[in-house]
Amino acid sequence: MPRIALPDYAEWRATCDTLHAHTQVLGKLAATLAPPEPQLQHAALRLTARGWETAPLPAPDGSGAIVVALDLHTHEAVAEHSDGRVQRVALAPDRSVGAVTRELLGAVGALAGPVEIDPTPQEVSWTVALDEDEEHATYDTGHVAAYFSAATSAALALAAVRAPYRGRSTPVNAWWGSFDLGVTVYSGEPADPPSDDFIMRNSLDAQEVAVGWWPGDERYGRAAFYAFAYPAPAGLDGVTLEPAEARWDGALGEHVLDWRDAVAGGDPHDAALRFMRSAIGAYHGLGNWDPALAATLQGNPPPVH
Repeated sequence: MPRIALPDYAEWRATCDTLHAHTQVLGKLAATLAPPEPQLQHAALRLTARGWETAPLPAPDGSGAIVVALDLHTHEAVAEHSDGRVQRVALAPDRSVGAVTRELLGAVGALAGPVEIDPTPQEVSWTVALDEDEEHATYDTGHVAAYFSAATSAALALAAVRAPYRGRSTPVNAWWGSFDLGVTVYSGEPADPPSDDFIMRNSLDAQEVAVGWWPGDERYGRAAFYAFAYPAPAGLDGVTLEPAEARWDGALGEHVLDWRDAVAGGDPHDAALRFMRSAIGAYHGLGNWDPALAATLQGNPPPVH
């Protein structure tokens, strides 16, 4: 994992929020077109070598599949049909979310047939519809490059953490509502959702531990790794994790390890693994998970035959 500096959220907020809004268009296309899955997994995006993108989605007109991506190297939104046709929409210089959204939906329609999304942004402080949003129009390519390098490094650590688990787990998801990368592992036991809110009742209906990384937002202004358990067992706030810089954040109800602390230690990949593995181990112990299943997350799965 390279030593990648990422500014605090306040320093690149304008670009961060604009990029976040662009990911919401992709997420809403996935939520609309993909076959529904438990815990809303069909709506998740992926972080790839070029940026954020959907899985292959059924074309609305039945002509094949379509993938929609944000290419953070060429700074374009890209719509690709399985027959080889491609349309590109520029993200820079400083194009508004509204303009990009309208053009991208038009490109998807031209390639794969008309599709309608709910343009209301989710899990953010602003409310203007994505296809009408002229406020978010800042796209600093330097900030995007720094974000993408840090996010790629975080995604590699998340992939390493989930790899040995023998129970049900998610891929490394790119969540467009909260603008984070995350992995969730499940015990196999059900859980009562914390509320009747659509997202809560569909995403938190099973016992889980989630770990991930975000670039900072209004709630927490720095990039950080995070860990939480649901249902939250008693005693989480008293758990000590590795490395020493990891801490409990009572306002969030999560453990966090700031990205800058992981980088400052000289080996951020190792720091991330230590943080997430120690969190998972502690949470499993407090939550009475099957010890044999929990042990596989520490890198000790049954041998491959």
